[in-house]
Amino acid sequence: MKIQIFKPKYRINECLEEIKECLEMGWTGMGFKTEQIEEKWKEYTKLPNAHFLSSATAGLHLSLEILKNEFNWSEGDEVITTPLTFVSTGHSIIHAKLKPKFIDIDEYLCLDPNLICENISSKTRAIIFVGLGGNVGQLSKVIEICKENNLKLILDAAHMAGTKYLNNHVGRGVDVSIFSFQAVKNLPTADSGMICFNDEKLDKKARKLSWLGISKDTFSRSTNEGNYKWKYDVEEIGYKYHGNSIMASLALVGLKYLEHDNEFRRKICKLYEDKLKRISNIKIVPTSSDCISSRHLFQIRVPERDKFLAHLQSQDIYPGVHYIDNTEYGVYGISDQICPKARQASNEIISLPLHLELTEKEIERIVDCIKKAAGDIL
Repeated sequence: MKIQIFKPKYRINECLEEIKECLEMGWTGMGFKTEQIEEKWKEYTKLPNAHFLSSATAGLHLSLEILKNEFNWSEGDEVITTPLTFVSTGHSIIHAKLKPKFIDIDEYLCLDPNLICENISSKTRAIIFVGLGGNVGQLSKVIEICKENNLKLILDAAHMAGTKYLNNHVGRGVDVSIFSFQAVKNLPTADSGMICFNDEKLDKKARKLSWLGISKDTFSRSTNEGNYKWKYDVEEIGYKYHGNSIMASLALVGLKYLEHDNEFRRKICKLYEDKLKRISNIKIVPTSSDCISSRHLFQIRVPERDKFLAHLQSQDIYPGVHYIDNTEYGVYGISDQICPKARQASNEIISLPLHLELTEKEIERIVDCIKKAAGDIL
């Protein structure tokens, strides 16, 4: 039996009931369920604002465009971020006509705050901190650096739905946080996300720009009597980034179970930790002590990683790699931005299978396979 890295779990009957309401009402687009998930997300996270989008990637781009325009950044201004991330992070910076500046990582595989200050220049405008696997790393230090240097802080929280930090859900202390509800995330839909500005004015800006710059969305222009208010203004050149009610329906159900599901993921990770910690040459990527991680990923580091992967795959175990060091990608044209710790981690990391249908017997099988690989390869 194959063991995959991810396998999303849907409460199918509940999801269908939510979707059925959309179909019966005849409203599957923006509004209705999207407004409901925004309110539920604010209630759950205690963040002041939340806007439901088509993807977290859209949210990253939107956040940069809004901050750039609001604070008069120039094309080519710099955004500091980590090279160990999915390409959405760097792509969003390029799309906003800004320049990514990659700096190295710490033991948590997150941005190293000790390297940030020496890389801040007169053109630096913001930092994108990536909570890889759900971990907060040294986020508190990064928050302080941003305050001291008047930099905007964007939290790429794609893996962080349900991550707790200093007894609160992540998102406090930053200018904007972006969460992913993509197909294999902890709160899965087919694809969608949430952008959470701390400033209400910027939240309103996001709502307008995510609907092509139109001053009123179609749901708010409708009434129960069906009186469609057709007149609106187009005040800015925006994007079609808004979410829809079908995806919001899936998110509404998933959110009800997020705490339960994340706790189950933590138990799986504890089993992995207990069983792997005594294997020589296997290094478990730690989580920071002030973090209750969502545990989107459980990562280990091994020498001869590719041989390890081949061995696991030969036994029908299919882990993942999160991520390749982005400085290796020619598309960014930044071969001079070498980050040795990120490069080493990129060559060593393995994300082990982690999902809600994983059994203890399967975990034993995975661990036994790792033990054999450690003996045969290392």
